[in-house]
This record gives sequence, C-alpha cells and structure tokens, in this order.
Amino acid sequence: MSKPTRKIARQATSAVAYVADEPDADDPLLAFEPFLHKAPRRNSITPDLQRRFVATLAATGIVKVAARRIGKSLEALYKLRARRGAEGFAEAWDAALARGAARLEDIAMERAMLGTRTPIVSGGEILGHWDKPDNALLRFLLAHRLPARYGSQAQELGPGHPAYDELAGQARAEIAEIRRRMSAEVTSRAMALQVFRRRRLWRQRQAAGADAGPIEDAWDASGPDGCPELPDWAGPAMERAREILAEMEEDPPF
Repeated sequence: MSKPTRKIARQATSAVAYVADEPDADDPLLAFEPFLHKAPRRNSITPDLQRRFVATLAATGIVKVAARRIGKSLEALYKLRARRGAEGFAEAWDAALARGAARLEDIAMERAMLGTRTPIVSGGEILGHWDKPDNALLRFLLAHRLPARYGSQAQELGPGHPAYDELAGQARAEIAEIRRRMSAEVTSRAMALQVFRRRRLWRQRQAAGADAGPIEDAWDASGPDGCPELPDWAGPAMERAREILAEMEEDPPF
C-alpha cells in the first residue's frame, strides 16, 4: 500500500511523494536472470545490485531514484540494460515500471473519489480543511477505465447520455438563473430611470419657477416637497432600483 513520505501528509502531491513497500525476496518480479559480468570489477552492477534496483523501482516508480539508491548512474544502468545477456534485467525493469504505473493509477483514483485535503481560508486565516474531489481527474479515469461509455469512442452525446443529461441540466439551471437576474435588473433599472427622468423634469420646472404639477404614472410616488420618489415597496427589485437611482443621482446618465 502506498504511503506519503512528506513530513506533512497533504504536501504529498506528486508521484515522487509516494513510496510503496518493496517486493519481498520471493516475489516473482525478482526471479529474473541477472546479467553476469565475465570479469566483474569493483564498480560492476552485480546481480544483487540489479535486484535491489528493480525492487526500488517497483516501490518508487522512478528510475533516477532507484539508480541513486544503489549508487549507480543512469548511464551505467541503461548501458547494462542494452547489453546482450541482460534481457532478464530489462524485462524486470519494465515490469517494475508497470507496477509503479499501476500504483499511480490507484493514487489517482483515490484523489478523484476521496479528494485532496484542501484548506478553507478566509481573511488570510485557515478555518479548517475539506477533502476536495478532483472532477477533472475523475472524468479522465472514467474515459480510460470505461471507454465504451465515457471514452472518445462512446456513443454520440445526446439526450439519454449521462454526460449530456448532466450538462443539459446544469445549463438549464444556469439559464434560469440568468433570466431571473436579468428580469430583476431590467425591472429595477426601468423604474429607477423613470423616476430619474421625472426628477429631471421636476427640477427644470422648479428652476424656471413653474408649478411642477403631477408628473406621475400609476406606480409613481413623490416626496413631501413634490420631488419624484420610488414607491415605498419592499422586495429585491425595489432595493436594486433604489441603488440604481442613487447611482444615477451621483453620476447622471444624461
């Protein structure tokens, strides 16, 4: 089972941060025929080192890390891999990499389904943590694990397809919300603009010394001095109309 090696678990966010247990000595992965040097030297990559390299590679999935663990260079290891008689070592090398890839897939599934520990920040302070799922990673894994349903060769998107129905539902909800906001905004802006025009006409008549007279529609209202006002109604639309009217008074549109 993979385990994080960072001091703080949630820092383990890369493939390098996870290390599995090395295979046991009797694991079939280590039963390969190693390359035998005809005239081994002090710095030769011995059968024991070859098995240690393969075991470490299976645990880490990273060639460079495994090479460093046995104290050999990448160049020396690749040269050995390419030599005649090293076919068993090369096959074990590939098998170890395959184990590392499978382990990474398990990690990806865990992050996609269980989430990654993520801080909740407000005002520069960490209020807590939550396990944030990775939906993009989940879709990627579904496309590759279940290609017939979610991959590029899946049925053409349309009504009845799970992905289509989900996206269509989201789109309908978003459109409904946009319409609601637009309706509220148009109503509020129209009411505020009407009152602003009435105020402008009223001020012009006041400045000319003329009687302003009633300048109202059925829903219009005026203050004690006759200045046009919005009706004293409650509700989000009226609150927004008052905000817009205040903005117009501060920065007249005409």
